[in-house]
Amino acid sequence: MTSDPADKTPALPLEDNGLASTTPDQSPRKTGRSRLLLIPLLMLTLFTGAVIGMYFQPPGLKVFFRATGLEPGAGTNTPIAVAIQQVTTQQQVAVVSDGDVVALGRIIPRGDIISVATPSGAGDARIAEIRVAEGDEVEANEILAVLDNLPQLQSAISSAEATLRVRQATLTQTRASNRASLAEAQASLERAEATATAARADLARMTSLFERGVTTRAQFDQIVATATEAERDVERARATLSRYATGSETIQADIAVAEANLDAARADLARARQDLERAYVRAPDRGRVLDIKVRAGERPPSDGIIDLGDTSQMTVEAEVYQTMIGRVTIGDPVSVSAKALSQPLTGIVSAIGLKIGRQSITSDDPASNTDARVVDVIVVLDAASSEQARNLTNLEAIVRIDAGRSQ
Repeated sequence: MTSDPADKTPALPLEDNGLASTTPDQSPRKTGRSRLLLIPLLMLTLFTGAVIGMYFQPPGLKVFFRATGLEPGAGTNTPIAVAIQQVTTQQQVAVVSDGDVVALGRIIPRGDIISVATPSGAGDARIAEIRVAEGDEVEANEILAVLDNLPQLQSAISSAEATLRVRQATLTQTRASNRASLAEAQASLERAEATATAARADLARMTSLFERGVTTRAQFDQIVATATEAERDVERARATLSRYATGSETIQADIAVAEANLDAARADLARARQDLERAYVRAPDRGRVLDIKVRAGERPPSDGIIDLGDTSQMTVEAEVYQTMIGRVTIGDPVSVSAKALSQPLTGIVSAIGLKIGRQSITSDDPASNTDARVVDVIVVLDAASSEQARNLTNLEAIVRIDAGRSQ
């Protein structure tokens, strides 16, 4: 059978619908390239989740850390995921910020706390009365407490006053006695002189009679003896009078002894009145009563009985690591934070210590380094912050110093 040539038509190309260009070896190659694009997207997603987790620390992440015992940032030297309020050790605060200086500190009144002790020489006296209460404002030299040795010291004053009166009377008596003795000696001299004058007249008359032979030798000798005795009486009276005359050594000695005894009595009275202060505990300066450590009837402790502080201006004592103190200057602004504070306190650095010492402000962590070498830095709080911290003496806080900002 012969085919018709007219029925043979040329073959037309097929329509391109996107399937004709696809070959079996091209499909796996395109699939692999698509999978490679997912890797950067997955890494970006993980990194974003890690950053969000460290910053916000959602409840699920916190539960994970508590369950595993891991700490955020524990694998580095810088606790980047620990909030400043949770920093409690000097090792942590030293590395919290590269720009600022962070240290542990405590809030104190201006000039620190004054522990008022009993007066020197109070001995074993006990507390008889407390005249102030916690929170009271007191002035300098105000009586804070009274000791039970007060009656004894008051009795000593009464005894000294009585002795003084006796010494004063003795001096008055001595002076009166000297005046009476002077008058008596003057009268005795006048009497002796009158007797001597009469004796001399008798002697002159007897001498005339004896020369004429009218009288005997015996009578003449008797008159001579009488006249001689009268002259001696005059000399004795004059000597006695000289003892009581003004400016004589005897009178001056008697009065000097009486006056010395009077001065000694006055000194004893002054000492007794000074000793009376041993019964009173007075405020050394103006301030506020922060703590009362004893009650009536108790023996005063060796570390003081009452704590005072000038809370009109509160300050912060910060212990800065010795390696970081070079970055701190007077006038640097400071921020102070603590859990007990509703908002951070602000102030400026007012003083920097001159020596390196051992830290005294430590956390409760028994494994923390308590032998760190630090320098004390005093921060003066502004008026608003000082008022906020007025009732928070000795509160432990985190001190952040904006190093170099004052320049």
